[in-house]
Amino acid sequence: MNLSVHVATTGPSACVQVSGDLVYETVDAMVAAVGRLLGQQPAPAHLHLDLSRLAFCDSAGLSGLLLVHRRSSQAGVRLHLDHRPRFLDRILDVTGTFDHLVAASDPESGAASPDRRGENAPGQTRVR
Repeated sequence: MNLSVHVATTGPSACVQVSGDLVYETVDAMVAAVGRLLGQQPAPAHLHLDLSRLAFCDSAGLSGLLLVHRRSSQAGVRLHLDHRPRFLDRILDVTGTFDHLVAASDPESGAASPDRRGENAPGQTRVR
């Protein structure tokens, strides 16, 4: 299992590119990188997690994303989960965390988009 985290800041925004496996053994690296960003004065207004190179995410990875969301919210920083792979959307949907992590933090993405969050019959998942 490997994970690399690259941080870039531009004005009021910061981007953390997450590459590899976000799992129990690696999630602390992502959480620590975000913690350092949130500890800066001033903290960025927007924090973008670029997940385009995410290969795998387990329950610990999901827990890390939830922790990053909580800490970002506490710091008054708007979190964006950018370039999410389909498997991550599926995990977020099945666990009931999609609206919490994505729609609430970025109302223009995901929730209202018919290609991402269409209406389904009861018992059907939204992401395929």
